Amino acid sequence: MSEPLVPRVLVLVCDSFGVGDAPDAAAYGDEGSNTLGNCARAVGGIRAPNLGALGLGMLTEVAGVPARAADGTAHGRLTERSAGKDTTTGHWEMSGIVLDRPFPLYPRGFPPEVIDPFVERIGRPVLGNRPASGTEIIAELGEEHLRTGRPIVYTSGDSVFQIACHVDVVPLEILYDWCRTAREILTGDHAVGRVIARPFAGEPGSFVRTPDRRDFSLPPPGPTLLDRCLEAGVPVFGVGKIRDIFAGRGLTEAEYSRSNDDGIDITLRYLARPGPALVFTNLVDFDSKYGHRNDPQGYARCVEALDARIPELVERLDGGVLMLTGDHGCDPTTPSTDHSRERTPVLVAGLEGSPRDLGTRESFADLGATVAELLGVEGYDLAGSTFARELSP
Repeated sequence: MSEPLVPRVLVLVCDSFGVGDAPDAAAYGDEGSNTLGNCARAVGGIRAPNLGALGLGMLTEVAGVPARAADGTAHGRLTERSAGKDTTTGHWEMSGIVLDRPFPLYPRGFPPEVIDPFVERIGRPVLGNRPASGTEIIAELGEEHLRTGRPIVYTSGDSVFQIACHVDVVPLEILYDWCRTAREILTGDHAVGRVIARPFAGEPGSFVRTPDRRDFSLPPPGPTLLDRCLEAGVPVFGVGKIRDIFAGRGLTEAEYSRSNDDGIDITLRYLARPGPALVFTNLVDFDSKYGHRNDPQGYARCVEALDARIPELVERLDGGVLMLTGDHGCDPTTPSTDHSRERTPVLVAGLEGSPRDLGTRESFADLGATVAELLGVEGYDLAGSTFARELSP
């Protein structure tokens, strides 16, 4: 480990923060998607002065956010090179792994070679087994699930095997165990990106998903930024889904979050620790509560709530650097409820001097290469081109 340029880096992933304009969006059926731009337009403008000061309005037209950037910041856009538009692919690429083959999708549900062994191992048949909105399929099949105890299995436009169960019918640990069983089955040609536990509560007509979701991801196919930081002696702290996305690898310590605000509170506690560190945080509410539910009003309120807390995060950096980004889009104004193929922002705070325009980068992996250089990780050999020197005054 060489002398770090900064004492700590916070990578803050705002799940689904897309800014449109992906060059291959049409190939994914996402032409015209622009999560932040279209959302702001749909609600008549977003009030986000702190994100605006970081340069958000310089990246795409966001109603209510002027095209300006304050001193001590940098702004740019990241382009996904990997095949896919899901959480795992996005996080892995920003950590140095570019996938040339997408995870498998199941637009007609899971085939017998997946479902039959799953049913045999958990000892009961399933409900659903088709692509669906999570809240809608729970509303539709939740009462039958209560009556029969059969888990609701569904997928989406992403590579996911999701299992929804009522907490009064299937205890959390059993649900998690069923997810581990599915993870063991889903290998080879059926190696989906994530198996997701979707617990819910309440009565018919008013079911609600609980915050106890867990993701059971494939392990990364090789070392990541997180592993390289640990090897160099830099502690790595994960917040929210980070532990699950990286299958527990490359982490000194990690903590799940129950909301965006809880995730920010945990992040602030990690940032307060002395010494060099990478704090890697995922804030999922934008995506799970509003993007997938096509709720631009809720999405806009969520952006404004984050904006109000940006000053706390910047103050706690204590000489470090914040890099705010996204892992894909999830435009709440389109007919689709799935993720969208978009470029994502990279908004940097904690610098000195006039604002810097980082331009449009060729890969999410440029972020990871930059973090490695800032933290003094020598010989970083993963994908990506660093822009650390562009952050110097």
